[in-house]
Amino acid sequence: MATATRVLFFMGLVISLVSVASAISGTATYYNVYVPSACYGFQDQGVMIAAASDALYANGAACGRMYRVTCQGPTNAGVPQPCKGGSVTVKIVDRCPSPGCQATIDLSQEAFSQIADLNAGKINIDYTQV
Repeated sequence: MATATRVLFFMGLVISLVSVASAISGTATYYNVYVPSACYGFQDQGVMIAAASDALYANGAACGRMYRVTCQGPTNAGVPQPCKGGSVTVKIVDRCPSPGCQATIDLSQEAFSQIADLNAGKINIDYTQV
């Protein structure tokens, strides 16, 4: 029994380390006009959504992908501790085109506000496809 418990503990540890190691660093901003979107036109996709920067969007390949986004800290001195803790899972529904796009992921206002203070405007994040 003790051996089985150790094996399960070790497997859990390895899985959690792989999950942390696969997170990608980036930045997030937010927006609040959700339709039309590049992926779904005028179809409402709810509010736990995001627009992907050109690199992440990959000519539409990102449409429908789900990402877990976690606030890691500020990008400016305006709000020195913007993170609320936790993470949010969003669906990519739109493209955040260059040169106007100022982040890796442009979260819906609702998604951004779950993980950070809206006054920050832009935050450092880790994100993982789920």
